[in-house]
Amino acid sequence: MTTVSELPSPLTLLPGAQAGDEHAMNHLLTGITPYVARICRSITHDDGADATQEALLAIYRGLGTLREPAAFYGWVRSVTVREAVRTAKRYGEERTCSEVESGQETNPLDAVHISDVLERLSRAHRQVLTLRAYGLNEEEMAEVLSLPVGTVRSRLFRARRRFQEAWQPSAA
Repeated sequence: MTTVSELPSPLTLLPGAQAGDEHAMNHLLTGITPYVARICRSITHDDGADATQEALLAIYRGLGTLREPAAFYGWVRSVTVREAVRTAKRYGEERTCSEVESGQETNPLDAVHISDVLERLSRAHRQVLTLRAYGLNEEEMAEVLSLPVGTVRSRLFRARRRFQEAWQPSAA
């Protein structure tokens, strides 16, 4: 049995997968599954497995439309976030991330504090902050959430303010 760590890089598998090589496609999807699952879990919580499956299916179907291989991970992230939000809406739960992923090394307690602050925010505020953390701009968020851009901007402004107010240490 091949483990994920033994698989070739998704970027080396991409041309073959786009050309219709089933072996390359299987390895590509296996290689990106942990990344996709992590994004889906952070957006949908309990429905992460369903969202992951939907996202991988959308990636499989749309892979032929990807023109720039260097944009692969950004494209995968965008497709995954869109499918995770759709899954959350379908199940009637618009819950979002309790974790903000970062490429930087941080104090593990910061993640706990961030999670705690996010959980105290409204669902709508958590949702826009999560999508922003995944790099979406206001227009992309509006499309994913099926909202007007102005609504997204005002939610984002208020969410940032609420987060900052909750993050400030209380005066003792």
